[in-house]
Amino acid sequence: MSHQSQSDVVVGSNGYQPQESARQPSQLTQAVHAGEERYISHHSVTVPIVQTSTYTFKDTAALIDFVESHMFWDVPEREEYGRYGNPTVRAAEAKIAALDKAEDALLTSSGMAAITSTLLIMLSTGDHFIITEDCYRRTRAFCRTFLTRFGIECTTVRPGDYDGIEAAIQPNTRLIFSESPTNPFMRCLDYARLADIAKRHKIKTAVDTTFGTPMNVRPIEYGIDLVIHSVTKYLAGHNDLLAGCVVGNFEITTALRQSQGVLGAVVDPHCGYLILRGLKTLGLRMRQHNASGLAVARFLEDHTKVKRVWYPGLESHPDHPIAAQTMEGFGGVISFEIDGDGPATSRFIDSCRIPRIGPSLGGVESLIEQPAIISYYDTDPDVRQSLGISDELVRLSLGIEETADLIADLAQALDAV
Repeated sequence: MSHQSQSDVVVGSNGYQPQESARQPSQLTQAVHAGEERYISHHSVTVPIVQTSTYTFKDTAALIDFVESHMFWDVPEREEYGRYGNPTVRAAEAKIAALDKAEDALLTSSGMAAITSTLLIMLSTGDHFIITEDCYRRTRAFCRTFLTRFGIECTTVRPGDYDGIEAAIQPNTRLIFSESPTNPFMRCLDYARLADIAKRHKIKTAVDTTFGTPMNVRPIEYGIDLVIHSVTKYLAGHNDLLAGCVVGNFEITTALRQSQGVLGAVVDPHCGYLILRGLKTLGLRMRQHNASGLAVARFLEDHTKVKRVWYPGLESHPDHPIAAQTMEGFGGVISFEIDGDGPATSRFIDSCRIPRIGPSLGGVESLIEQPAIISYYDTDPDVRQSLGISDELVRLSLGIEETADLIADLAQALDAV
């Protein structure tokens, strides 16, 4: 399957929008059909798993045509070797690009691979970039531990401090990197404002929107250059694979694709198929995640044994106005503090019957964790407190279970506090 532009993916390859004047397909429909040919090999309704590492050529002339098209950076109509592409994976990439309203998408072996590849390709020795301090701790560790080895400087700015971001810009600043919503406090970006700052200074922007998904927010529509997803989470949605994705225009994704052939952080065909399968139900799953998220957040905020709740759908959240303006739903992740101490918080978590204790999010099963233990156990207590990670903090990732069942379970678990 050849690489296609977004318009080809939405219109040409699917056949359900035969005329430009026809109604634009919804995100729900795109999740099912985008990125897939209308008529697939062997008359299959699903994209086949092309389980091969090597692709052969009919004759020498066909090989020369392929090599020459590749030399001039035209998009090849076929694959050559598994590290450089796979038809099943390409279909998943095209579907994600269509959902994010972007030109292209590149799948990687994990969410961290998507982040590290992006930073390595977009930054060079002597460059400077800006990152918000609430980004994923492993992302911050990569910036602090690895990129400094290559002479790349990083400035950390508080989330929501746009004046601070602009003040941190230097002549050699090349990139602003952030997340939205963030982990664990669900801070949300004003994408248009960030994009305006970056464009005035001729700087690229990259935002990790794993917690948002393209069903709830599409930063590229606001002028953000690159969107990053941990596909492991909501996009795949079943806690059964590892993958990441970088979404943007062809210029940037082509550079990333070329580097991927060298760095090797690729997705295998079976993983690509599972991603495709997960994406088809993304719209339906996000409806349930969004509905349960808001209902559970309101329940927790009203409970006497809960001290504070962080969820952008609540009016009490500091970024609720911009979240309400830019997001179509607020997701299924809620962070909150128990009105007690660390042991009381552990008793609450241990008393939950539906959520299982685990470090991930975005799957069909609910997961719950005490960040001070599962993510920051080896961190100096003073540093942990400076980041707002108290012993009483809980992060809850709601699955697609019945909302009423989730609330009833949380209610009985809070009785143990």
